[in-house]
Amino acid sequence: MAPKQKQDAAPAVHGYEFGGPLGAAGVSFGLPILLYIFNFACNDISGCPAPSLLHPKSLDLETLKREVGWPANGFCGLLSLEVTGWVFAYFLFSAILYRVLPATEVVGTQLAGGGRLKYRFNAFSSTVFTLTVCAAGTIAQGAEFPVWTFISDNYLQLLTTTILISYALATFVYVRSFQVKPADPEFRELAAGGHSGNIMYDWFIGRELNPRITLPLLGEIDIKEWMELRPGMLGWILMNCAFIAKQYRLYGYVTDSIVLITVIQAFYVLDGQFMEPSILTTIDITTDGFGCMLSFGDLVWVPFLYSTQTRYLAVHPQTLGPYGLAAVSAVLAAGFTIFRLSNNQKNAFRLNPNDPSVAHLKYIETKAGTRLLISGWWGVARHINYFGDWLQSWPYSLPTGIAGYTILAAGSQADGAIKMLDGREVIAGEARGWGMVFTYFYILYFAVLLIHRDGRDDEKCSRKYGEDWKKYKKIVRSKIVPYVY
Repeated sequence: MAPKQKQDAAPAVHGYEFGGPLGAAGVSFGLPILLYIFNFACNDISGCPAPSLLHPKSLDLETLKREVGWPANGFCGLLSLEVTGWVFAYFLFSAILYRVLPATEVVGTQLAGGGRLKYRFNAFSSTVFTLTVCAAGTIAQGAEFPVWTFISDNYLQLLTTTILISYALATFVYVRSFQVKPADPEFRELAAGGHSGNIMYDWFIGRELNPRITLPLLGEIDIKEWMELRPGMLGWILMNCAFIAKQYRLYGYVTDSIVLITVIQAFYVLDGQFMEPSILTTIDITTDGFGCMLSFGDLVWVPFLYSTQTRYLAVHPQTLGPYGLAAVSAVLAAGFTIFRLSNNQKNAFRLNPNDPSVAHLKYIETKAGTRLLISGWWGVARHINYFGDWLQSWPYSLPTGIAGYTILAAGSQADGAIKMLDGREVIAGEARGWGMVFTYFYILYFAVLLIHRDGRDDEKCSRKYGEDWKKYKKIVRSKIVPYVY
């Protein structure tokens, strides 16, 4: 009998990604700065962008500080202990819902060490419960509901707090990952790309694959899966709702554009949470460790960047009308159809290749025992679901139009100005078009993200399938966009 191979808690490292340690540092500390720039440069005090930014040659620092709303007490104003306390309360509330609401118990995919982890899923019901409570509060108190005013009034401090929490969480799981041992009875293991030996890179990419923690009364929580679909995703919806309320407080009405974006994005979040078990086959769960990349992305990047459009529209209302609504909705419907049908087809094939809905599909049988689809949706492009996902990002930005505005003092009597209830006037002026840097950034970013994911997946599959993957790529030539890319 051949001797048993020793199980290793640390799979073979497959090299740097994201430009190595320097790239990891750039992403970890550069993206937070970018979010601060977005907050200050596109604001509700002077304009989007702030007027001084349109005249860099004559830019005066003190004037710029006034225009962007820089805190009177400087950097200390970026943080608030009260806000920090409420953010922790928000996390605790979400954790309580995770434990007390009914949940679906699901077993994950097989790990490198041979084990399978159990997951508890109820993100959808948790979000619905929270939104129901907020809806009741809004019915009772309208746009002055404290949750909405707190978010919009403390946006800057909320950003700082969640950035610090994401850093602290990444540091916690990094330090704790050194407890992982071979043949761990709890199936703890390291991510293949997360133990390079470089502290900066491993802290960013994540050393441990599926870090878990057991909390008093709340029980065990899978940190990565929990952060992926709960606080940040719900926070995204809550921020959008807060900006709707802010628009009403500023103007006394709510426009169809801000409602449309909020509904579209809420549907995207709720759809993902409703299909929560499908996350177990994503690269985030199966391959990536949990480090700053996912911690910052889940808790900060998603809610604060993705709500940029509603934050913009809260100050510069835009009306689409029936034809505009129909056009934007058509783009959304096309993207969602491609995204959902392709993913459903893939999941159905994985569960039961003989199911009548997928039995007709052609595939390649690999030496690794996996079947690669080469017909149906997956015969059109290797990541046709990414194409659908990217199309769904366009309706987030299109309602902002040719973005850009300047805020004038009350009584300016500017032509074509939109008047706030306090008398201030908002016009496009020379800022017209420059605001698109902020409101359309998401589309560009998401395209880069999906292309990068495709590249990472290609490397992973090339290592796993070898010559079979080369054969597959000759048959399915398009990566994401059919017949284009």
